[in-house]
Amino acid sequence: MEIITESFSFQSEGLTSIIDITNEVEKLLRKSGMREGSALIFAPGATAGITTIEYEPGLMQDYPAFFEQIIPSNKTYAHDDTWHDGNGYSHVRASLQGASFTVPFSDSQLLLGTWQQIIFIDFDNRPRSRKVIVQFTGK
Repeated sequence: MEIITESFSFQSEGLTSIIDITNEVEKLLRKSGMREGSALIFAPGATAGITTIEYEPGLMQDYPAFFEQIIPSNKTYAHDDTWHDGNGYSHVRASLQGASFTVPFSDSQLLLGTWQQIIFIDFDNRPRSRKVIVQFTGK
């Protein structure tokens, strides 16, 4: 069993922007040379999340709208009173979403469904430089 840790970075827009990172994870898997195992995809930071979704225009509207309904951005949060940065909702959304996603791979291919992509969600209230860590465990 072997463990390989890689990362990649990009600029994000914030405001619950959704970025398809599937191709980046696939590139790193090919680079690793591993054939069987699992990939852990992790978003360091407290205002972003990782999950899987069908990356299509309707869901790119529905998913942010869902978060706006359950964790509104126009509400005052205690975090905002502490830090005065207006992104309390971003932290709550990221905590609910989760910072990581794990997917198995076989024959050096991610075992995702036909309509399933890995996405990074930036919940912060401003554009940011972001990093994603990908850790492959396998052989």
